[in-house]
Amino acid sequence: MARPRAPSIPLPRPPGGASPRWLTTDESPPPDQLVDVDDRLTADAAYRYATRRIGMVWRGDYRNARQLLAALARRTDARLQRSNRADPARSPAEEFHRYRAKQSRRARTLGMLLVPMEPGFVIPLPRSPDVRTAALEAYPPVGEPAVVALRELLGAIGAHEWRTKGVPVPALGVRLHPHYGVFAPTRNEYVDLVASAPLPPRPPKLAFDIGTGTGVLAAVLANRGVARVVATDVEPRAVACARENLERLGMADRVQVLRADLFPPGRAALVVCNPPWLPTRPHTVLDRAVYDPGGRMLGGFLGGLGAHLRPAGEGWLVLSDLAELLGLRSRVELLGGIEAAGLRVASRTELPARHRAAANPDPTDPLRHARAAEMTSLWRLTAR
Repeated sequence: MARPRAPSIPLPRPPGGASPRWLTTDESPPPDQLVDVDDRLTADAAYRYATRRIGMVWRGDYRNARQLLAALARRTDARLQRSNRADPARSPAEEFHRYRAKQSRRARTLGMLLVPMEPGFVIPLPRSPDVRTAALEAYPPVGEPAVVALRELLGAIGAHEWRTKGVPVPALGVRLHPHYGVFAPTRNEYVDLVASAPLPPRPPKLAFDIGTGTGVLAAVLANRGVARVVATDVEPRAVACARENLERLGMADRVQVLRADLFPPGRAALVVCNPPWLPTRPHTVLDRAVYDPGGRMLGGFLGGLGAHLRPAGEGWLVLSDLAELLGLRSRVELLGGIEAAGLRVASRTELPARHRAAANPDPTDPLRHARAAEMTSLWRLTAR
């Protein structure tokens, strides 16, 4: 299994203290300094430490650390909420960037509560859980004392539970098992679009799935009768995840998973891509499935599609219009990119977003109107 990258950075400590290593999955910067704390620390004092970028290494009861993290989150959210109201004078794009900046600030603040980690992923705290399996799926092996943000560790534990239980995919009638850092197929509309779009009268002998993630769209294509699918992803985590899922589904003989930046060699009758939908910079490893700086993957897919399609072949672009609703990309720009690549739109099918933020919008969310109006489309593209 491919191991995630993680920096091994010695952290500053008070004079005379041993220097642990900073363990993280998303290359977030370490605290400026460390201080040991325990159950006597109040939430107000923790908030003051966190806003000064002082990492608090927890030495008390593990469950109390979780309670403190929740209290720290409440204080952080209360302070951010005071300036979170939408302003009619701001554009949707400005609201989005303000929202993202606040979410990043929130993550940095909560990331200052740390737990110690001994070699073998053992947490040396009273009432701490056995996190060895979950941590091994997210981090490289630990051979020396380290510290990790409790918030990030809880995310790794939650990801392990998803990986164990799996995520139901109605279009396949099975569960897929996402690995840590791989986008889970919890939004069914993009899967349903690929599962229902009309195939040629005779299913293609070869299809490409670009940016496969868990392998869900490759599995849908194979399930629909495509004789052979080549799925690619640039992330080692995703390649390992897709291979494991397709092996579990008994499709490994029909679906090949390669590590590649966009296209595999050759041409196919059908090329499918569900790129990240928002053309801005990701902040975490999980963000990479949603945020694509400058629309690099979208542009690369459109620009290279013609060279990888067989005559009369089709490219299926699955894309949300959230970037358009937020003013991050216009429909004119998208259509211009399609035309510049020598492609034409044969048809477009769309479904409304069915995620929680669309169905039950948070009245305090400045982006709620865009989320409620979001549509996901399958664009059938052919060479001109």
